[in-house]
Amino acid sequence: MINNALKRILVTDFDGTLCRNEFYQLVRDRLLSPETENFWNDFVSGRTSHLGVLQSYFSAIRSEEAEVLALLDDMALEPRFAELATALQQHGWSLVIASAGCGWYIERLLATSEIPYTLHTNPGRWEGGERGLVMEPPYDSPYYCPEHGINKAAIVADFVKSGAMTAFAGDGLTDVAAAKLVSEHLRFARGDCAEALAREGLPFRSFERWSEVAEALLKLDG
Repeated sequence: MINNALKRILVTDFDGTLCRNEFYQLVRDRLLSPETENFWNDFVSGRTSHLGVLQSYFSAIRSEEAEVLALLDDMALEPRFAELATALQQHGWSLVIASAGCGWYIERLLATSEIPYTLHTNPGRWEGGERGLVMEPPYDSPYYCPEHGINKAAIVADFVKSGAMTAFAGDGLTDVAAAKLVSEHLRFARGDCAEALAREGLPFRSFERWSEVAEALLKLDG
């Protein structure tokens, strides 16, 4: 599954990492009724999967598609993404985006980018009406898992086993297992991921913006 010719790999989360904000949170806070169930509590308590929580939020959308698309700018994609991704590739780094979110909005946010990247995420489509945004499990992916849709740790593990220098950046609970697999100087975390690693006494490199991750990796050569 892994091309051994790839020697340097940055596996990065998307929502909350490559983008400053989380799509599901924007949907919850701006599009859903205040009476909508707090599906996130079901995930934290273990009553449902992370995949199931996001499917519930997205399927609860009753807005027009244009209103949903208007949220994408507020996700705040790293403004220096093209510049820094290009610099990383010039220094031998390949970019892999691993997201437990949905390809429907990720692909739209990156549609104008000419930067080569590999994307592992959950496919989705807009249906509207009583179905909202439909997100489906990636059953045909070698990294499919029922809990998150995409198993980020399995992706990272394959690159590590191949002998590639593998870095990982993430912000959420779905990123913790993947972060643990890389060397501490290549482990970047913020938010819930950083808090979880800190509780276990595991070192990591803190960041607030994705640009800090890219700049740190570029300095490895200097």
